[in-house]
Amino acid sequence: MSIWEYANPKRFMQSSARVLPWVTGLAALALLGGLAWGFFLTPDDYRQGSTVKIIYLHVPSAMLAINGWGMMLVASLIWLIRRHHVSALAARAAAPVGMTMTLIALFTGAIWGQPMWGTWWEWDPRLTSFLILFLFYLGYIALWEAIDNPDTAADLTSVLCLVGSVFAVLSRYAVNFWNQGLHQGASLSVDAQENVADVFWYPLLTCIAGFVLLFVALVLIRTRTEIRARRLQALEARERMA
Repeated sequence: MSIWEYANPKRFMQSSARVLPWVTGLAALALLGGLAWGFFLTPDDYRQGSTVKIIYLHVPSAMLAINGWGMMLVASLIWLIRRHHVSALAARAAAPVGMTMTLIALFTGAIWGQPMWGTWWEWDPRLTSFLILFLFYLGYIALWEAIDNPDTAADLTSVLCLVGSVFAVLSRYAVNFWNQGLHQGASLSVDAQENVADVFWYPLLTCIAGFVLLFVALVLIRTRTEIRARRLQALEARERMA
C-alpha cells in the first residue's frame, strides 16, 4: 500500500475516522497526566522557584509552533509537486492550530521571562523571530480566506509557507546563531548535560507527547472538516449549474 493512497479524500476520511478516537484519548491522558505531574508533583527550582513550572506549557507549545509550520511546509510541497488536495487542506487545517501554539508560547514566555529578565518583552532574536512567525501564521490564514479559487489559494499560501519557513528555522536556532540573546538554550538536547534535571525532564516529555498528540488530533479534525466543506461547495456548485 502506497502512502499516496491517503491523498484520496475518501481513503483519508476512512483512515482518520479509525485513528482519531485513539489519538484524542491518548492526548487527553498524556496532557492531564503530564500537567498534573509537572505542576503538583515536582519541586520548585532552587533559582526560579515555582515559575519554572511554566516549562510544561511553554516548551511543548513552542516546539509545536515551529514544527507545526514544518508540517505545513511538507504538506505545501506535496501540493506543489503532486497536486494532492488533501495535503493542501491539511496545511490549511494546521495553520490555526499552529498559530494558537505560537500565541501560547509567546504568552507563557512573557510570564516566565518577566521575573527572570525583569521585563515582559525583550527584542531578543528568538522572541523577535517567534513574533514574526506568528505574523506569518496570520498572513497565511488571511490569504486562504482572501482568495475564492481554492487551487490558486493553495498555490499562493504554499509559496508563503516556503518563505515563512526561514523564520521557523530562526525561531528554533536563534540562540545558536546569536549568542548575545537573553533566551536560554534548549531545555531538551541530545547532550544529556544540557537537559533540565530528571525531576523536570520526565514530566516535560509526557507533556510534549500530549501536545503532539493534541496537535495531530486537532489537525485531523480540521482536515476532515475542510474535506466536508469542499464537498459541500462542490454539491452547491452542481445544484446551481443544474
